Order: sequence, then structure tokens, then C-alpha cells
Amino acid sequence: MSFSSETKKELSSINTYSKENLIEAELIGYLMSANTKTENEYTEFLTENEFNIERIYKILFKLKIEYEPETKRKTFIAKMKLPKIKNIEELEKEDEKKALIRGLFLGSGSINEPTKKYHLEILLHNQDTAQYVQNILKTYNIKTRILDKTHTVYIKEGEEISKFLAFIGAQKSVLKFEEIRVMREIRNNVNRQVNCETANLNKTVSAAVIQTEAIKFLKKMKKYEDLPPNLIEIAELRLEYPEMSLKDLGNMLENPIGKSGVNHRLKKIIEIAEDVKKGE
Repeated sequence: MSFSSETKKELSSINTYSKENLIEAELIGYLMSANTKTENEYTEFLTENEFNIERIYKILFKLKIEYEPETKRKTFIAKMKLPKIKNIEELEKEDEKKALIRGLFLGSGSINEPTKKYHLEILLHNQDTAQYVQNILKTYNIKTRILDKTHTVYIKEGEEISKFLAFIGAQKSVLKFEEIRVMREIRNNVNRQVNCETANLNKTVSAAVIQTEAIKFLKKMKKYEDLPPNLIEIAELRLEYPEMSLKDLGNMLENPIGKSGVNHRLKKIIEIAEDVKKGE
């Protein structure tokens, strides 16, 4: 089962059926979602999620709203003739707003697998509804964005998705999401560290190759013996220990010097080799 389906399964098990104001608010959320359509005097809600359809059937039953269950291939349909229900502006309490957003998410929301990427979205009928939803969530410090063309409210930040799931009551999903998020962060940090160390190692190896080639070239051209003793001393160590860091090379000298001093000497050897090449 996908993470999105598991979340909807959890939300569908929340028992608010004894509180008429909350299940009515949740029903309004379902009806505001993009998976509803109205023809003549009938409204239809469509879903492929079995937990979803069972939830809305129970809500309609508790609210004493008559409905006709239908199934077309993999799609479950709740066809209903709605009585007058609350206007969204009448939902003033925090738990009513949470129920509304929960119904919206159950109606036409989805979450990507958090192991792959962070993305939560809710598809809505129009831009006004999308703006209304965004404003509610903004009140509770949940940052969202709106995709104008499809009237989609979406979240791409892990922390904000976690806050959204907590807001609509998906506590188990929050814990699982946070566990995945922590593991991803650890893995990303390890990868960044490995990449950094690999880059530094490659840089060190490349520099050592250039230094070694310069020394070998001077030997080949019979110019090696003309080098000052301090350059010959570091050159001998570099040839013997091509993989060694500059710091460690400096510590092996008869009179140890620091990393910058070793680097200066090796650069001087490379410069001399370049001058010899120009004079060929």
C-alpha cells in the first residue's frame, strides 16, 4: 500500500461520527474537492480508494442524507441529493476547519512516497477555493503554494507536509513520515560528506600526479641534480610516497615544515620543470 493510501486509511478510521458539526464540515471538504461533480439536482463523489468511499458513506448515513452507491470499473461513486448544508464561512471552530481540510485531502489529495520526494497536493474546482484553503492553512503556519492552471494547493517542503498531516489528524503517518525524513537527511549528509571527501581525494591525487611527473621529467632531462637540497629532499619523499598528504610529507622532513611550506617547494619544482620544457 502506498504512503498516500495508508494516510487515507488512517484518516478514514478517525471516529468523529458522534459530532455532527465535524462530519458535516468534513463532508463539505469532500464536496469542495475536484472529485465531485453536480448534474441537475444530484451531486456525485468519485474515488478509487475503498477507505474513502466507506468513510463518506458513513458520514452521509450519520447525517441522514440519502445516497445511491455505484461502482464503475475501479471507481466507487456516492450519488446524493444534498439538503441545505452549512456554508464554509460558518465553519469557525478550529476542529471544524481541521475536519474541512481532512475532507478535502480525502476527497482529492495525495502524497508522493516520501522516500523519493516530498510532494503533497489537493486538486480543487476553482481558484477561489484554492485560495480559501491556502488562507486557512496559513492561519496555522502551514505554508502552501497554488498551481493556478489546475487550481492545485501543494506543498514541497518536508517540514510543512509533516505539519499538514498533524493538522488533519494523521498522527501515525506523521511519525512514519518523520522517520523517513530523518533517514533521508542522514543519508544525504553522509553522501555530501563522501562526495566532499572524494573530491578532496581526487584533488590531492591529481596534484600528486603533476608533482611526480615534474620530478621525473627533471630527472629525465638531467636537471634534477641542479635543484637546491631542500627541493631534492621533498622531491624524494614525494616519489617514495605519492599518496601522502602535504602535511604528512612536511612532518617527514629532517627539519619538519607545514603544509604551505611543502606546497611552496613542490610548486617551485613544477615551475622549474615548466621552464625546462620551454627551453627545449
